[in-house]
Amino acid sequence: MDFSQEFSLDPDVTYLNHAAVAPWPVRTAAAVTAFAAENRSRGAQHYPAWIEVEQRLRQRLQALIHARSSDEIALLKSTSEGLSVIAHGLDWRPGDNVVIPAQEFPSNRIVWESLDGYGVQVRAVDLYATDDPEAALLAAIDARTRLLSVSWVQYDTGLRVDLTRLGRACEAAEVLFCIDAIQGLGALPLNVRAARADFVVADGHKWLLGPEGLALFYCRRELLERLRLRQFGWHMVEHMGDFSRQDWVPARSARRFECGSPNMLGIHGLEASLGLLADIGSDAIAELIFSNASYLIDHINNNKKEYSLVTPADAAAHAGIVSFRPRQRDAAEVHGRLQAAGVVCSLRSGALRFSPHFHTPRAHLDRALALL
Repeated sequence: MDFSQEFSLDPDVTYLNHAAVAPWPVRTAAAVTAFAAENRSRGAQHYPAWIEVEQRLRQRLQALIHARSSDEIALLKSTSEGLSVIAHGLDWRPGDNVVIPAQEFPSNRIVWESLDGYGVQVRAVDLYATDDPEAALLAAIDARTRLLSVSWVQYDTGLRVDLTRLGRACEAAEVLFCIDAIQGLGALPLNVRAARADFVVADGHKWLLGPEGLALFYCRRELLERLRLRQFGWHMVEHMGDFSRQDWVPARSARRFECGSPNMLGIHGLEASLGLLADIGSDAIAELIFSNASYLIDHINNNKKEYSLVTPADAAAHAGIVSFRPRQRDAAEVHGRLQAAGVVCSLRSGALRFSPHFHTPRAHLDRALALL
């Protein structure tokens, strides 16, 4: 497949950092530029057309995760906000507990630790001390567990967990299942119904190739009214737009979690990015990402005297993140030299993290590996 018309990075940039912030596709930049130009020349004269783009984005997100309805989709500011809506919306009782991986990104740790004042215990499970991380998570569940919250793909090592296995076990135990999907959504197909997910949250600025400041929030329809609302405003009411109405009720859809004005700039950008992903298809994208990840993993494993692979080599246990450590050099120093040479990557938990997307040319991988 030729993606050269959709991406236009400067020739001196080798971009292997989609697990942090992704560069926009050409069509996304064009959509944002056009929106800005319209604001400059026409203001909000065509606001109804903007609302159509917003609704189209909800429908694209619904299709992306195979939700039953776009009414289960809210557009929030970030993964952190979505997790906070869940954490501080549920009716907790002293003695309840939440199970999470010990190595979670701070967003999926701090939000649950903030429930300490409610008498809620956080059970952090070390996923890296076992050959069966799913079993370790499930073993931590007991009669007082209210929720399991897990990143689909761990941000530092790239470990991917089996969502279906976890979701089915949670359903059987009557435990809520929350997925932080930010490091997997856009890279791999996701079916929230097959995974028995109750909640899914994911920012749009990583593998979804969209702008920062806009995130997917999925809430299974049966749970919409179980989350106590903590934010209120004109946009979250059922009769949105009837500004003179004095009585109000929360929207029957997930819009009830959107208290104020939507991020229309971000909406236009993310809708364009999801259009590209839909044109290519989730399965084709996953195949290309696995190909790039395997290429990097094979190189690292073929040079074991130089590097130690951190990411699981098994394709069933990783996605697009490939993390590794130099054996004879300081990882921070190597990272700094790569950055200075135009290789955009990250340093996480003392390891170098490469995260190419489906469109990353093989020549870019070769350049990064040669510089190592």
